[in-house]
Amino acid sequence: MSDAKIPTHAEQDHPKVKKPKVGILLSNLGTPDNYDYWSMRRYLGEFLSDRRVIDYSPWLWQPLLQLIILTKRPFSSGAAYKSIWNEEANESPLLTITKAQTAKIKTAMQARYGDDVMVDFCMRYGNPSTKSKVREMTEAGCQKILFFPLYPQYAGATSATANDEFFRALLEETWQPTARTVQPYFDDPVYIDALAQSIEKAYAGLEKRPDLLICSYHGVPKRYLMQGDPYHCHCQKTTRLLKERLGWGDTEIKTTFQSKFGPEEWLQPYTVKEVARLAEAGTKNIAVCAPAFSADCIETLEEINEEIFESFEHAGGKDFTYIPCLNDDDAHIKALGTVIERNLQGWLD
Repeated sequence: MSDAKIPTHAEQDHPKVKKPKVGILLSNLGTPDNYDYWSMRRYLGEFLSDRRVIDYSPWLWQPLLQLIILTKRPFSSGAAYKSIWNEEANESPLLTITKAQTAKIKTAMQARYGDDVMVDFCMRYGNPSTKSKVREMTEAGCQKILFFPLYPQYAGATSATANDEFFRALLEETWQPTARTVQPYFDDPVYIDALAQSIEKAYAGLEKRPDLLICSYHGVPKRYLMQGDPYHCHCQKTTRLLKERLGWGDTEIKTTFQSKFGPEEWLQPYTVKEVARLAEAGTKNIAVCAPAFSADCIETLEEINEEIFESFEHAGGKDFTYIPCLNDDDAHIKALGTVIERNLQGWLD
């Protein structure tokens, strides 16, 4: 039953107005609809055309992208997605996990605020789109929207482009809601504690303690750091705070960067090369976690578990443990809920 009503004192032909709500819109990177060639091409085309991700001149980049990269890459990327695909639900693991996170956060927020909130999620690339979810929220009566990019550390290629897409969606709304965006939460004690608990739990289940924990973050070109992007600093601080929370020494934990793309220098050390160097130098037992990802995805389930693991093994490494992302773990949901409640102050108390 609709809760839309004609406003008090308005004429009878006045449009009905929904009961005011606050929207909480979670945002993650995105996912192809399937791993076939055309699904992958559409997804990669949208992703790699984003000037926040690839900032080369379109006059140079687009011919290369459309004529060469998008002719070949959908096959290799599709094969990688196929190896991790959730066949039962016919969706990527990132989508499955984001749905689970959203469901738990929705339960927690409605227990806290009742029907005054609407909780949903969107993807920067692919479906469900940011535009479609902003439209759903405004049509449901959300006069205020808290937009939450699920990236602990800020980067122009993640947090900023998610916010860009959110603001573009707002441009099309006749009655534009008041909006807030959630700032990066990499140094929030509740997040660090959830991350530390996941490491402690994983280590407790191992017969032999790893010699080193690799914190592997998604990489970006080093040029972005020199231009003022704080991502590198946020990653380094995340590792330092995690180390302090765990009570470890400097030799027990290390920051690296993965997913290098293209010819220019990216943030270093590169995870795939560093694990091989460590193995060759005698470090035979390592664990790897991915603190830049709020949910397991192609970069963790395929790249870390396959490519990076193989690099370590081929260089003589023996024991390799991947520690999953926080996903929908209760400690993670509690941390995200705390961040959300803090950002809702003044709107809902």
